[in-house]
Amino acid sequence: MNVERGVRLIAGVMVLLSLVLTHFFSACWLWLTAFVGVNLLQSAFTNWCPAMSILRAMGMNDAACGVGR
Repeated sequence: MNVERGVRLIAGVMVLLSLVLTHFFSACWLWLTAFVGVNLLQSAFTNWCPAMSILRAMGMNDAACGVGR
């Protein structure tokens, strides 16, 4: 797994988790969904998000560049 796939995995898990928490506890958990969405939006423009830094620090590599890799 590479950093880009890890970020998508973390974002998906966080969105689903926030929906479960909203269903069982409080609608305030939807703020977590909004935070994840805003973070993904800004990362589309800056190519950086906190999850990328954490995954790189854990030793995960970036996706290989080039066609056919």
